[in-house]
Amino acid sequence: MTATAFIPPGSVLTVMAHPDDAELWAGGTLALCTAAGADVTIAVPRHPEPRASEAAAGAAVLGAGLHQINEPTAAAVRELLLDTRPEVVLTHPLRDVHPDHRRIAEAVLEALPEVVIATGHPRRVYTTDTYNNLTLDGPVPAHTTVDITTTWATKQRALVAHGSQPIAEHFEPMAENLARLWGARIGVEHAENFVPLPVLGRLPAAVTL
Repeated sequence: MTATAFIPPGSVLTVMAHPDDAELWAGGTLALCTAAGADVTIAVPRHPEPRASEAAAGAAVLGAGLHQINEPTAAAVRELLLDTRPEVVLTHPLRDVHPDHRRIAEAVLEALPEVVIATGHPRRVYTTDTYNNLTLDGPVPAHTTVDITTTWATKQRALVAHGSQPIAEHFEPMAENLARLWGARIGVEHAENFVPLPVLGRLPAAVTL
């Protein structure tokens, strides 16, 4: 595999379980999107302080907006999708090892059919990487791998915004390992990987997000 030119979508919505998840699994790609003028929103369930403030700070580093969901249910995700009508949605793997990640991904999957029929959006849905690239079914497959070498430092700054979490001890080293793993697959220094989910039986034809 080799790197291909990144063509950013017009709008991206990430629906994640925790305030640092978007930064950890997709921060470099989201920074690429915002730098290209895309409308990017990070949605996470509302958390108490200091995590709520950290979520806002991390999103700001990436140039993204933040939406804090009161109840992480399919109904709440459906309303968010109807309000934002994103071109692309990113969420966790359906078979993620973390139960919070699985619940959010399942809420997104449940909300999608009605919204897509009503609005035609999102046009594409992808799942992200996960802890050490391992789901309950095994490694995350290589599919849509994005070169984030130019935004790697931005991703690191966004992660550091989550000071209440074990970033330096755990998440940052894991992010570095994963980014180098995906980068090596396409011949670049750092990359992130995404796997498409069918939307009403259709998979995206796009070679990038």
